[in-house]
Amino acid sequence: MADLPFPLDPSLASTLARALDVEGKIPRALDALGPIGDRDVVLVGGGEAETQRLTALGGRLTNVDPYAGDGAGGWPVPDGSADVVVASWSAFRGADRAELAEADRVLRATGRLLVIHDYGRDDVARLRGEPPEQLAWSRRDGPFLRAGFRIRVLHCFWTFDSLETARDFLRAAFGEAGGTVGSELKRPRLSWNVALYHRGRGRAAVRGAQRRLRPQRAAVAPSSTVS
Repeated sequence: MADLPFPLDPSLASTLARALDVEGKIPRALDALGPIGDRDVVLVGGGEAETQRLTALGGRLTNVDPYAGDGAGGWPVPDGSADVVVASWSAFRGADRAELAEADRVLRATGRLLVIHDYGRDDVARLRGEPPEQLAWSRRDGPFLRAGFRIRVLHCFWTFDSLETARDFLRAAFGEAGGTVGSELKRPRLSWNVALYHRGRGRAAVRGAQRRLRPQRAAVAPSSTVS
């Protein structure tokens, strides 16, 4: 389940979970774009920590398996019953048509689809590299923007209790690369840019994207926002 952007051994996972986004930028952005409070929310593949965060915002959550939509039955959620669909890391890895169709099925007419992935171009990318798919997803001609999504980039951090804790974790989790990054830290935190892709329901979102992304427009997507 997707409390973390990638799998780790349990002891390392608990350390990273405590360090992720201690400023709370991600839940605030989800609530701003949803909103989440007092809404019916389908959480796709959410872990315990993510469930707690969205519940604290006042959402009425239904948690579904990210792979349940692969079969003919789809997610066990009625048509048009959700105000918001939220997925973090474990689903919507690219704007897959079947997943988008399933989200549109369960969303109400004014519903919103919110998808979180790493954006890269940060300290964390020095640990894990820049996956080609991750860079492609945020491009003007990439699958998300072409499918009607806009993107908000959140400048978040991994914030540890101390430099020693940060260095020990990075070395244990990422080996030589972690040791190198840890040795260069002046403060016990790493920059971590998060992409929040957001989209309204159905074809209207796609038509809007097609208008925004016409070739004569500027090279930088006008839909992009940074906070």
